[in-house]
Amino acid sequence: MRSSQAARSSLAPGAVADRRPARQAVLQAPGCLEIRDFIPPRPAPGELLVEVKCALSCGTDLKTYRRGHPLFPTPTPLGHEFAGVVAEVGEGLKRFAVGDAVMAVPSAPCGKCFFCECGQENLCAQVAQRIVAGAYADYLLLPAHVTERHTFKKPPNISFETAALLEPLSCVFHAQDLANVQSSEAALILGAGPFGLLHLIALKARGVRKVAVAGRRSNRLKCARELGADWVVDIDREELAAAASRLNGGWGPDLVIEATGLVAAWEQAMGCVRRGGRVLFFGGCQPGTVVSLDTRRMHYDNLTLIAPFHFRPRDVLAALRALSEQALPGLERIIDARRHLEQLPEVFALLEEGAVLKCAIYP
Repeated sequence: MRSSQAARSSLAPGAVADRRPARQAVLQAPGCLEIRDFIPPRPAPGELLVEVKCALSCGTDLKTYRRGHPLFPTPTPLGHEFAGVVAEVGEGLKRFAVGDAVMAVPSAPCGKCFFCECGQENLCAQVAQRIVAGAYADYLLLPAHVTERHTFKKPPNISFETAALLEPLSCVFHAQDLANVQSSEAALILGAGPFGLLHLIALKARGVRKVAVAGRRSNRLKCARELGADWVVDIDREELAAAASRLNGGWGPDLVIEATGLVAAWEQAMGCVRRGGRVLFFGGCQPGTVVSLDTRRMHYDNLTLIAPFHFRPRDVLAALRALSEQALPGLERIIDARRHLEQLPEVFALLEEGAVLKCAIYP
C-alpha cells in the first residue's frame, strides 16, 4: 500500500499538484500524529491523482491511532473514506479526465483468485495487502486496481461528504446481504455509533418492520430516534436481554446486529436473539480477544451466527446506487462535525470522547 504511494516522487513540470505545497497526515506511532509536507507522486499508467475535497473519520482510523493496526504498520498515512476531484490522469486511463468529481473505495479484489471465483471477493488477499490509505491529505494517489474497479464519477446530486460514505455503506450493505434481511422482521442493533446508525438507516430503507437500537449515550440514542428507530434502549438504565425479549410479541428479535466491536457486546448479542434467529457480528474486536458462547443455546435454539468482513464489488455498486438515488433518508445526520486537516489531532480527541459521530475533514 505505502509503496504504491511513496515510490514515485517526480512530477511533470507544471503538474497540478506542483503548484502548491501538499500536506499529508502520518501516524508516526500510536498516539503520535504529524502533518507532513510531501510531494504528490505523478500517476503511473492506469492511476489517478485525486485532490481530496472531503475525507471522513472512521472507527478503524481511531483504533489505528490508539493502538496501531496490522494492516497499517507505522509510520503510515491515515484516512480511507474520501471523495475529491481528479488532478492528474495516468496514461491509458480513458474513463476519467482532469476536473472530474470522483468517489471511490480504497480497495479492490484481483478477480482471479480462489476467493474471487467463489464470489467472496472480500477475502481476496489483494484487498488487505493493497488497501489505500492517506486520504487525510491534500492529494491521494489511487492505484490502477482501485481505479479500474472501484472508482466512480460522483453524481452531481450528492455532496462530497455524502460521496465519502461509499466505503462504510458498502460494508453495511455486504453485512445485511449476508444476513438475508427481510422486511417482515424485527431487528435489534447493539451500538448507536456511526455504523450502528448506518445499519439503522439501511434497515429502514429496506422497509424492515421494526428496528430497535441499544446504546449508552443519550445524544446518540436521540439521533437514532430521529433517524427512525422504533424503539431505543439505554443499556445504562435497562437490562438489555429483558428489553430485547419484548420485541416480536415477547419472542425477541429475528436479527441482532452487533456494531460496537466489544467482546462483551458480542456475548450479549447471542443472548438477545430469539430462537431460530440470526446474529450479525459486525464490529471487529481487538486482536487476540476471545468470545465465550453458549453452545447449548446455539445448538438447541438453532441460531445462525454471521461475521461479515469488508465488502464485495456488488456491495459497492449497491451502495453507489443507493447514494445516487438518494434512497437513504437522514444519511447526512451521521456527519455531525467538520474540521480542517491541521485540526486532525482535535478530531481524534473528539472521537475518543464520543462527542461526534463522523467528522468531515477538509484540506
